[in-house]
Amino acid sequence: MDKPRPPRPAVIVHGGAWSIPDAEWGAHRDGVLRACRAAWNVLLDGGAALDAVEAAVVLLEDDPTFDAGIGSVLTRDGHVEMDAALMDGRGLDVGAVACVREIQNPIRLAREVLKSEHVLLVGDGAHRFAWERGMRPCDPTILVVERERRRLQEEIAKQGRREVDPREAFGFPGLDRPNGTVGALAIDRGGNIAAAGSTGGTPCKRSGRIGDTPIPGAGLYADNRLGAAACTGWGEGILRMGLARTTVNHLREAAAQDACWLAIREMDDRVQGKAGVIALSRDGSIGYAFNTPRMAIAYMDTELEEPKAHGAAPQA
Repeated sequence: MDKPRPPRPAVIVHGGAWSIPDAEWGAHRDGVLRACRAAWNVLLDGGAALDAVEAAVVLLEDDPTFDAGIGSVLTRDGHVEMDAALMDGRGLDVGAVACVREIQNPIRLAREVLKSEHVLLVGDGAHRFAWERGMRPCDPTILVVERERRRLQEEIAKQGRREVDPREAFGFPGLDRPNGTVGALAIDRGGNIAAAGSTGGTPCKRSGRIGDTPIPGAGLYADNRLGAAACTGWGEGILRMGLARTTVNHLREAAAQDACWLAIREMDDRVQGKAGVIALSRDGSIGYAFNTPRMAIAYMDTELEEPKAHGAAPQA
């Protein structure tokens, strides 16, 4: 029986799975490449996987290209509500927040929750926790970009203030709505694995709606014994499938790339869901799969000289 090879540092980052238009593709590709480099530099300096994924997601939250932090989509009431989470594969510790409005970097608040006795805090309770931890509120208007104001106005003009079915954002016929949710996975020199994710949710969503991103086992999962996964796409379907945990469970018998495809095909079969998933096995092997037209992905390991980007239409 072959012995598993020792872990090697690796990073993989995603910037959402949806019908990314050609005009926006370059910004998505460049953004995930920058985030991947930031995380990789943390690992090169001997940093922990948890620090690496946080660094990647902070950079993406500050990039208005993506549906996370600055640039988040708007609810049908016209404001931003964001979710984020971190998971540490050493002890299965999780920190998550949901429906936060006054935090520029929700992933940093999720890190504070991870340090506490809690797993998930939402809304005003999450805000109070942030202020108790010394974080400063931001003006919520800085999170709103003109692109999303325009998109909300166009949506209301077409549909009124009806509640939009979240599936409409992910390649369902005739519709093309943004969802640049972000996520990152890393394994450090010590073999420790971490996962992180952040999102503004789905466009024109109901206030108070929470998707998969802050839910361990759904939007992300990390376990040093197996590996890690992070998801993006139709959140309600990902929640029903427990897609991140499903992907990690496949790592017991499958390589990272195969585990991702198995999970995506199972979701498509069971709930007809559109999504993307990235994965890292405990030895540092990388995988990704998606059944949307595009998914912004970048990855780096010791066998590459520079981070590599991907995200064209998936191959059968």
